[in-house]
Amino acid sequence: MAIIVNKDKIQDYIGKETGVSDWFKIDQERINAFADVTLDHQFIHVDPEKAAKTPFGTTIAHGFLTLSMAPYLMADAAIGLEGAVMGINYGSDKVRFMSPVKVDSEIRARSKLLSVSEKPGNRFLLKTELTMEIKGEERPALIAEWLTMQVLAS
Repeated sequence: MAIIVNKDKIQDYIGKETGVSDWFKIDQERINAFADVTLDHQFIHVDPEKAAKTPFGTTIAHGFLTLSMAPYLMADAAIGLEGAVMGINYGSDKVRFMSPVKVDSEIRARSKLLSVSEKPGNRFLLKTELTMEIKGEERPALIAEWLTMQVLAS
């Protein structure tokens, strides 16, 4: 994680950017593998010849493939709590797919802490604004309000 803070200091980071991941390339092999796992073989994702005839001019990643890269990319961008023994993907309040990710594009995650709620059992619910950027593109691939539960040691 980009920043690890004590639970008493986490509120100080609300509204602040907490990190940016490295760039990650989305190639055709990854798109095809995702299509196989999800059984979503729409031509726009897996058929370069047909996809070349669309306004995109090439294949594009599934929106959910881009979103599914969040845990990996956010490991370097999200804020964490000191003493956390685990983090749990808790869902999202909002996800908007803004721009397609064309094959061989690079994406990265940008993170801003939106809120923190302390829960029973030494748990903390963090709401983070996740912006998945596309290298060289003005508009991001997606913007999401991502929820994670961090559990601290007792």
